[in-house]
Amino acid sequence: MSGVKGPLKGFRFIEIAGIGPTQLTGMLLADMGADIVRIERLEAIDIGVSLPRQYDIMNRSRRSLALDLKHDEGKEVVLRMCEEADVLFEGFRPGVMEKLGLGPTECMARNPSLVYGRMTGWGQSGPLAQTAGHDPNYIAISGALSQIGEADQAPVYPLNVIGDFGGGSLYLALGIVSALLERSKSGSGQVVDAAMVDGVASMLTFFYGLQAAGLWSDKRGSNILDGGAPFIRPYRTRDDRFIVIAALEERFYEILLEKLDINKGDLPAERMNPKTWPALQHQFEEIFAGKTRDEWIELFAGSDACFSPILSLQEAVDHPHARDRGTYVEVDGITQPAPAPRFSRSGSAVQSGPAQPGQHSLSILGDWGFNENEIERLQSGKIIYDSNGDK
Repeated sequence: MSGVKGPLKGFRFIEIAGIGPTQLTGMLLADMGADIVRIERLEAIDIGVSLPRQYDIMNRSRRSLALDLKHDEGKEVVLRMCEEADVLFEGFRPGVMEKLGLGPTECMARNPSLVYGRMTGWGQSGPLAQTAGHDPNYIAISGALSQIGEADQAPVYPLNVIGDFGGGSLYLALGIVSALLERSKSGSGQVVDAAMVDGVASMLTFFYGLQAAGLWSDKRGSNILDGGAPFIRPYRTRDDRFIVIAALEERFYEILLEKLDINKGDLPAERMNPKTWPALQHQFEEIFAGKTRDEWIELFAGSDACFSPILSLQEAVDHPHARDRGTYVEVDGITQPAPAPRFSRSGSAVQSGPAQPGQHSLSILGDWGFNENEIERLQSGKIIYDSNGDK
């Protein structure tokens, strides 16, 4: 890939291909310019759904090497690459990489300055470490799921952004970059143990503080930031669509009331008192049901009432604010979120669309110091696969 941009340009990463959280970690780091080789299995990975590769856009911005890791020569390829790499990261259950002969001990023996990133749901240790799980399991045991949903209703499972991508991908990416920063001073690599249960717990820090102060109840839908407060929650509009208000501060609340043509003096003085919330919520429900979503958008335009329409994925792409900031980009005809965060000098970019498995096998090995005879032997022995789509 020519013209690579981003603050991580020049760093070499090895991604042992997995699904979900490690994919997003790889995407984030590759969008920031890291040269990431995604080492893929020769056999297909079962992700539970059939997703053609061109739509698996979390695989964007990096090259693909298809390699037989069950073969000794395949393992040796990875170990040789570790000698030149800054980072290797993986997302298997504890012990899987060790059984392959590619655990931290083996890889860091070849390169003591290697940062070895590990992604799991439960962590590398603990009684659940060897147990299967998915995002809802991790956010359930971390306490987050119990707090999401309406009062007296079952918890609502959100998109898998909390456990997989929030507590998992982002914390692994942060851990890897932090370890690289530390290495610049110590010269030594280390293992990063990123567990989704740990990451989700970390994200709940604010709420533990509220609970300790007596300002948060375990009763779902009864708190100021979980939909219990009528001035911070969604409402249905006349056209059966939805908006959300978040007028937490008094000055924003007053603007909200003004826009809704409600006399503040007609309401209970203690708006933070949960006893007053049911009546106010009912009043807001009736008011918001009186206009369409677009009518409310027009009424609140430019105000500080902390009002927003609740948009679909496609509507979000078309929103004027997103268009102005270039929040979404089109790559190979597929609309997708642009790299984030943004940098004033060394800006990130989508380096390429998702590669086909093994699309760059031959060029990758050449770039990483393998000679022609070695590459030919690996290819003839079916240790590697190249799809002849190298670009």
